[in-house]
Amino acid sequence: MRVAMIAPIAWRTPPRHYGPWELVTSLLTEALVARGVDVTLFATLDSLTAAKLSGVVPAPYSEDPSIDAKVWEYRHLSHVFAQADRFDIIHNQADFPAHAFAPLVGTPMVTTIHGFSSERILPMYKPFEDRIHYVAISAADRHPDLRYAATIHHGIALEDFPLDPAGGDGLLYFGRIHPDKGTREAIEVARAAGRPLHIYGVVQDQAYHESEVLPHVDGRTVHFHGAVGGAERAKALGGASALLHLINFDEPFGLSVVEAMACGTPVIATCRGSMAEIVDHGRTGFLVGSRDEALTAIGALPALDRREVSRLARQRFSAARMADEYLALYRRILSSEAIPAAKRSSPERGGTGEEPKDPPLEGEVAFA
Repeated sequence: MRVAMIAPIAWRTPPRHYGPWELVTSLLTEALVARGVDVTLFATLDSLTAAKLSGVVPAPYSEDPSIDAKVWEYRHLSHVFAQADRFDIIHNQADFPAHAFAPLVGTPMVTTIHGFSSERILPMYKPFEDRIHYVAISAADRHPDLRYAATIHHGIALEDFPLDPAGGDGLLYFGRIHPDKGTREAIEVARAAGRPLHIYGVVQDQAYHESEVLPHVDGRTVHFHGAVGGAERAKALGGASALLHLINFDEPFGLSVVEAMACGTPVIATCRGSMAEIVDHGRTGFLVGSRDEALTAIGALPALDRREVSRLARQRFSAARMADEYLALYRRILSSEAIPAAKRSSPERGGTGEEPKDPPLEGEVAFA
């Protein structure tokens, strides 16, 4: 099976620090390669992968101001779809712009919807639902007017998030600094509980950061650390008594929630969006609806077993499980498509009916 994996170009794949879509794309790509799938990752040229890397975008537009996002996004997609007939499946992880190319090619296409952000994007989804197989990342994020091929929860690289059986006394906020993510609410709850709070994340709303976060950062009760990755990320996620995830929007998934639980850290989350699918109330954390309920949950933390929190998260949210579910979806699509891969390379279309011997892709880099 030959899979074209389209990554976003906002960040490198995998991201250096922040970049959840790129992170999931990387995790799925590497897990598929480990299963023997022939994957070509279309991403920024500084990306790292065990798959074949193909690209034309020199660097991520969020890191290099010389990269115009709109210009290079369409150059990126043109590079992919010009070679569509070389693949059995095109898997789009880069939102709806790729849909504009879908009617122009015969290759089956999957789009993972990393969050259905607004009704305003429906016109770039609904007209293509007979052509593209949509995947929701949680049941809560499924739009009622759209047809889906599957719901597949994200997975994480469990080996990167070891269990910390002791945790720490402090509370944790981990995510972008934005009103939607409840940074201010986490500060308020931590202060009311008399517990130190450690804040990690990229600043996405500078005005909010300056007015609602920085005035409380004193280095004693509230600490701001910025964005972290790698071993620092795991240390931060595992070294707390609980993750405060007091969101103000219907979050479609929440990678940091799963990562914290894998480390054994329980999660206290507002019961919105996908949180009820991810947090097992009373076992891996608590679902709350108010500040008072969050304070009560903090008091109940000693009743939770960090080893059990980790065990349940690892059972449900591995990258291996995610890859297996996507691979099953690919196979189901290929078995049901009207124009299977063999016919696309048939003699009538200039092929031999056998696996083609492809020349190197433009911009392709192979990694051992």
